[in-house]
Amino acid sequence: MKKFRRFLFVKLPLTLILLSVLFVLVLKWVPVWVTPLMIKRSIEYRDDSKYETHKTWVSLSNISSNMVKAVIASEDNLFPTHNGFDTTAIKQALKEHERGKRLRGASTISQQTAKNVFTFGSHTWFRKGLELYYTFLIEKIWGKERIMEVYLNVAEMGPGIFGAEAAAQKYYRKSAAKLTLSQAARITACLPNPLKRSPLRQTSYMSRREGQIIDLTYKLAWPDWVSGKKSDNKSKKK
Repeated sequence: MKKFRRFLFVKLPLTLILLSVLFVLVLKWVPVWVTPLMIKRSIEYRDDSKYETHKTWVSLSNISSNMVKAVIASEDNLFPTHNGFDTTAIKQALKEHERGKRLRGASTISQQTAKNVFTFGSHTWFRKGLELYYTFLIEKIWGKERIMEVYLNVAEMGPGIFGAEAAAQKYYRKSAAKLTLSQAARITACLPNPLKRSPLRQTSYMSRREGQIIDLTYKLAWPDWVSGKKSDNKSKKK
């Protein structure tokens, strides 16, 4: 019985931790070809003959800095400097919840990446715990550039569309490296609900959100790994 308890509470947890760290370490260099969400969507749409998964892995150097700036401006303003968690946003969300408002998400890009790559996205405390654990790991092992690279390759950007390259090809018939700031902002404006919104469907919300994202990209300070990337910010809206 003593050996079993030692295995259950010591050896097994240590083994799982070691394997998880090794997995994250491997993915620091190996492309993430498939995610739990991709599998989940394939199952959900298995009876839809029109559904097809579109994804093409590209390096961060082959994604326009306009796209990088747009997702940071829209999803996580403090991404370049935080440790994986936006404590200010979390506190604000909790305060709003205490005042009777619906508890809104305060996930950072790091947390969203961890959720997409390592969990099935279920609404449970166990999943949230895994998300926090893997967020800590990827912040320490991957670093900001790799997290952004993975995020922009696996994020759901439309029905069956995963990643910036697939989105750029599907919506604008061009590579992610050639996206203008306006196009990047339109794609990013859909991210809260990519299954119902489209960058090609210009509703009043989409137009307003696109403008907000573009304005914010000019106000934020950018680290060298973002501002030093080849950018087409000078491109006019199309």
